[in-house]
Amino acid sequence: MYKILFVCLGNICRSPMAEYVFKDIVTRKGKEKNFYISSAATSTEEIGNDMHYGTKEQLIEHNIPFKKHKARQLKKEDYSKYDYIIWMENSNIIRIKAIVGKDEKNKIYKLLDFTENREDIIDPWYSGNFKRTYNEILKGCEALYNYLIKE
Repeated sequence: MYKILFVCLGNICRSPMAEYVFKDIVTRKGKEKNFYISSAATSTEEIGNDMHYGTKEQLIEHNIPFKKHKARQLKKEDYSKYDYIIWMENSNIIRIKAIVGKDEKNKIYKLLDFTENREDIIDPWYSGNFKRTYNEILKGCEALYNYLIKE
């Protein structure tokens, strides 16, 4: 079983979007029993809050099921619990390593590094462009799934 944790700054926009997009991909492929998927934040700013309405709108628009979400912060023990910790933008990696320490087992990756576009996924909290964020996350999640299936 692959245990995957998606991480962004607040755990209300990008990382829960990636969590539910990836859950939808593995469910459609009939592989949901092979994965445990969750998400977390690097900051404490949004702890306990639900997903941003812009994230929910994109998930609804693309018929992706989701549940009530409660933002949580990444913990040091998440490094040993998960096989992959997937981040969205360069500022996330600094905070992730401050929380979990060194990546001695090579578990920490940027989502778009699995695609040809190795850019950051811009935070829609600031850009307001949740559609763009959805499209980038979808590409990243599809590429991550294909990488894991080949592994």
